[in-house]
Amino acid sequence: MRWSEEASSWLTAIHDYVARDDIDAADKIILGIYHRAEILETFPRCGHFYTSSGADEIRILLFGHYRIAYVIDEDDCANILGVFHGSLDIERFLPKEG
Repeated sequence: MRWSEEASSWLTAIHDYVARDDIDAADKIILGIYHRAEILETFPRCGHFYTSSGADEIRILLFGHYRIAYVIDEDDCANILGVFHGSLDIERFLPKEG
């Protein structure tokens, strides 16, 4: 499993936002997201199909109110594109179909 720079930036933003009110909750959320994503090491196709972007099939793995968006490469490795709160319109951030 690989985390893109963009996905890492999203995690930092999520942490910083939640930490404004509760640093412990922010730490737990980020740790929970990492733990949830670990399933992709063994089962990269466990997330539900979201859409196709060119040759890539974007999948979503859920963790609480968060969606972990990823693609699977030719080596069956999950490449995490971003982590989005469920209320966010992720269409604006993910690659377009085509």
